[in-house]
Amino acid sequence: MDDSSTASTSAGRSERLSALEDRLGYRFTKRALLDEALTHASHKSVAGQADNERLEFLGDRVLGLVIAEALLDRYPDASEGALALRLNALVRKETLAALAEALGLSEVISLARSEKLEGSRARGTILSDACEALMGAIYKDGGFLPARDFILRILGPQIDMLADAPQDAKTTLQEWAQARSRPTPRYAIIAREGPDHAPRFKVSVTVDGLLPQEGEGASKRAAEQAAALALINREKLQ
Repeated sequence: MDDSSTASTSAGRSERLSALEDRLGYRFTKRALLDEALTHASHKSVAGQADNERLEFLGDRVLGLVIAEALLDRYPDASEGALALRLNALVRKETLAALAEALGLSEVISLARSEKLEGSRARGTILSDACEALMGAIYKDGGFLPARDFILRILGPQIDMLADAPQDAKTTLQEWAQARSRPTPRYAIIAREGPDHAPRFKVSVTVDGLLPQEGEGASKRAAEQAAALALINREKLQ
């Protein structure tokens, strides 16, 4: 590729990123962070270009904190278990992938030339990961408040729609198993971390004929609900 073609390509991407910033309602001080958030691990054409895995890790934590706080404020009488079900519904990959589509991230994600987002089995995962990485990038660029404002702007309508907590995931999974004459799902604690006043549980759930799935929560019940919901989502059992 000659210099003029490279310049043209760079200019085109810069225009697409500017248009994306308009849709996000946020202007990056460090444009490199936005570019990093939209660079899939398969993209190796630019020497030294970081992919979005580290920003995704950060964005996942920022998202969880923002949504947990919002749910506490929006539903002051809800139990911990009901809050956990709402949180899981909001941060699930399917929800984030739909948001990424609405924001037009599919138009600006950098992939390897051999990768095609259209028709890819991994499309949903690539989009949801990029959405979390974008949240992490905004946090790194502007701090917590801009990240919080962005997350609440794009997820606010969904928070308000969850006046009724999603159906109990453990009940849903048990009913699915019973309808197919399978034994009751089995739950096992894998790990318990943290101090007594703020424990963190990791639990696995097993259903005959399906691969086990894990979930985490601040209580054993919340972790079981998270594991059940994760299995339901992965296997598309609903």
